[in-house]
Amino acid sequence: MPFHEPQGATMRRREFITMLGGAAIWPLAARAQQPNGKRRVSILLPYAEVDAEIQTWMASFVQALGESGWIDGSNVQIDTHWTATGDLGRNNQAAMEVIDRKPDVILANGPLAVASLKQITSTIPIVFVSVADPVGSGFVASLARPGGNITGFTLGEFTMSGKMPEILKKIAPQVARVTVIYNPQQIPQVGRLAAVQMAAATLGLQVSSASAVSAEEIKHAIEKLDGESDRGVIVMPAPVTITNRNLIIALLARYRLPAVYEVPVFARDGGLVAYGTDRVVQFRQAATYVDRILRGEKPADLPIQDPTKFALIVNLKTAKALGLTVPESLLATADEVIE
Repeated sequence: MPFHEPQGATMRRREFITMLGGAAIWPLAARAQQPNGKRRVSILLPYAEVDAEIQTWMASFVQALGESGWIDGSNVQIDTHWTATGDLGRNNQAAMEVIDRKPDVILANGPLAVASLKQITSTIPIVFVSVADPVGSGFVASLARPGGNITGFTLGEFTMSGKMPEILKKIAPQVARVTVIYNPQQIPQVGRLAAVQMAAATLGLQVSSASAVSAEEIKHAIEKLDGESDRGVIVMPAPVTITNRNLIIALLARYRLPAVYEVPVFARDGGLVAYGTDRVVQFRQAATYVDRILRGEKPADLPIQDPTKFALIVNLKTAKALGLTVPESLLATADEVIE
């Protein structure tokens, strides 16, 4: 559970930061090794703690950290802060709770978490996962030389999102129009949307977008597509879409809409097809950087890493329910086929 200072002390700190403005930097020279001799790693996750998929990601991180010699509860204390939603206000509050713990390293999932942390510390090392464009988002100076206190693992270049219309057209050739469900609050998603639009144009597909920053917006966006038999959907990865994946999958099944997702768990949970990075792998990779920082290396000297492998997962059961025949060429390249 997140640690809280006495209310008065916490409020005075927050009032001070608010007075200085959103770009304020909180001095953290007081950060030091914990009184019990343990190092501290704090994790900021914009998800609900009950989400079994996210727990799997976390387990891979803790296991990999243990393999490097850092045992939770022994020589390192791991604090996990869950925001349950992608709400910006809650992310900022959780970021303050993370900083209050005075960690040696912070692991942050996604651009919203990194943006919240960046506002209030320029000294505590931050390792991120699942950020599409850390340079364009202003998190780091460059991929090769991040500079500052932030480094991590990206979701790959925007061109990877451009493969999604191609996959959708292969698995559902009747599709002529595509709706992209995305979160415009995540700056990189604007670039990902542009990549989808460019790729779709070469396939003769018309693209529209639907903002999704809440479950209600997701529901409304999908319900509007009812009865459009030539419509397909692309779902961008974001805390709000991952958290509400069961709602999305159920609604798309109800309206018989073929969809492509960028997070493997969607296909495993009943979505048609997914193509993207494996978060379990990214969390394991993040543990290697956390280890190196705990041993004295600086984030500024650790280059940002792009994914080396993208997973294609096809759910044949869902394809059959939608009356689709998956071409052999797509099955041959799939990393996982769900019968």
